[in-house]
Amino acid sequence: MAFAGDTVRFRCHFRTFEGQIIDPVNVKLTIYDANKQQIEQITLDDNNKENVGVYFYDYVLPDDKQEIIFEFRGLYNEKPILSRGKVKIQFNK
Repeated sequence: MAFAGDTVRFRCHFRTFEGQIIDPVNVKLTIYDANKQQIEQITLDDNNKENVGVYFYDYVLPDDKQEIIFEFRGLYNEKPILSRGKVKIQFNK
């Protein structure tokens, strides 16, 4: 569980079906609310790349949501590749 207003680091490791690390193109991070409504979309570049196939983004959690879903998406061999996760958000007094 994370706190509203805090910064979290989302990270994704892109791999093929065989487990080989790959660099997709057109990598984006999309944030959704618990109802799967898009909150925002961020295009990632080399500043958001730790290593081959490893992308990250530092995100400030909203104060008005109890949960968000994050999705890293890109293209590899002209096919979509993606990973999703969710964060439960708590407001602590």
